Amino acid sequence: MNDRYESPLASRYASDYMLKLFSSDTRYQTWRKLWTALAREEMRLGLPITEEQVNELAQHTRDIDYECVRQREKEVRHDVMAHVYAYGKAAPSAAGIIHLGATSCYVTDNADLVIYRDALVYIRRQLLGVIANLAAFADQYKGMPALGYTHYQPAQLVTVGKRATLWIQDLVSDLTEIDFVLENLKFLGCRGTTGTEASFMDLFEGDEDKIDEMNQAIAAAFGFDQCYDVCGQTYPRKTDVRILNALSSVAQSCYRMANDIRLLQHDRQVEEPFEKDQIGSSAMAYKRNPMRCERICSLARYLMTDAANASATASVQWLERTLDDSANRRISMPEGFLCADAILRLAQNVTNGLHVNEQMVAKAVNEYLPFMATENLLMEAVKRGGDRQKLHEVIRQASMEATAKMKAGEDCDLLARLAAEPQFALSEEEIHEIMRPELYIGRCAKQVDRYLAEIKPLIEGVSAESSDIEI
Repeated sequence: MNDRYESPLASRYASDYMLKLFSSDTRYQTWRKLWTALAREEMRLGLPITEEQVNELAQHTRDIDYECVRQREKEVRHDVMAHVYAYGKAAPSAAGIIHLGATSCYVTDNADLVIYRDALVYIRRQLLGVIANLAAFADQYKGMPALGYTHYQPAQLVTVGKRATLWIQDLVSDLTEIDFVLENLKFLGCRGTTGTEASFMDLFEGDEDKIDEMNQAIAAAFGFDQCYDVCGQTYPRKTDVRILNALSSVAQSCYRMANDIRLLQHDRQVEEPFEKDQIGSSAMAYKRNPMRCERICSLARYLMTDAANASATASVQWLERTLDDSANRRISMPEGFLCADAILRLAQNVTNGLHVNEQMVAKAVNEYLPFMATENLLMEAVKRGGDRQKLHEVIRQASMEATAKMKAGEDCDLLARLAAEPQFALSEEEIHEIMRPELYIGRCAKQVDRYLAEIKPLIEGVSAESSDIEI
């Protein structure tokens, strides 16, 4: 066991990929790659930097002496300058030109943008996996009648598959948000201490075209086609708001889906996966708790709350910038991504193994179908000569009496009561002919088919997945 605190997101929930992406190695190696790219472009544009210096920098982007960094930061109280010092030790011929014309945010902010971009691409892929799982589920059960609920009270029939399309639609909306963020994500570039590029006006002797060329070339080297039009010392913190809001949106949708499954599992209609040797309760051995869905909801609450950090930070930037964003962002941004990663891994696992207890679904339908069929019965009785208003009152009275018996623990006898009413002019056999559940699901199956056809281009080539997670 470790004798130091470790984030549960790292130790229990997040994927190896996301942990690697937000690791110190990835962050600081990206810093070194940014310094190398800056030196390369400065050399190409005529500054007194040699190819040998650039090559030496390129050869030492990975061998970071963290102990050297730690000792230097203890002395100078500045993390970026401590890394500049350690990099210079590794590449001594280039020590004098590292970070030339730059400010700290050149490496800190641009590296964050690279990491966030890659993390969003990975989250997008996981989200598509959940959508693909649910699409297969919706298609399989598109025609299976199920009791619908409004206010968590029995309502008109739906189908098991149609309900799943409600979850899919929310997740597709999240996908659209993530795509918007990715499409509008820009690079900071190397803009100087207050975003004016004054240091490069000096270095390039007023040649503004060289400054633009340098920034575009560095951005392109890291996969970006644009830099922000204007900035202070940092990239606009509204970008973080967009990112965490998109992740929060994913959390909201997964929470809704997982909570619905928890309600359905209570009624034993739909269940999350449950392994052969899984223990549901330390005391109650019979339990089958929906612990995966409960965990999704638990993590989602954290992520939805975490999104407020970015809004608070964006609102207090103090002119060209203030450093009170730094400590907050070091926690809120990586943890937000790790949490979204954990939620989607669980969601993949759940949606890949959803189990429908078909007999329980049918039992719930049959229990309430007589009440739902009363309007059809009313129309049929009127066609046979009955008085609509009088028949309505007969149904109302019989329904109240049948409901009272159900509340006393007895079976529903509504159909028998209606068949015994002379005004109804329908035998019990004739009434049962109208009791076929498929007559009461409206266009559910066609709605599912139409919607799945609409989203098919999104999920083509995406296989239904179940993340290999420790539950």
